[in-house]
Amino acid sequence: MAKKVTKKKPLTVNLRSHALNTTKSQQKPNLIKTTIDGKKVKISAREARTIKKNANK
Repeated sequence: MAKKVTKKKPLTVNLRSHALNTTKSQQKPNLIKTTIDGKKVKISAREARTIKKNANK
């Protein structure tokens, strides 16, 4: 089982129609499972990209 490392949470938003009706909705973070140093972790795609970029330095 992958451990969740990121602290990102879903954003709560209101969807608005032309009649100004509101509907609650959530924008969920883009979480992916990846392996770092032999351990499976759940991190956001943006964090994975940054780790991949800085790993070669």
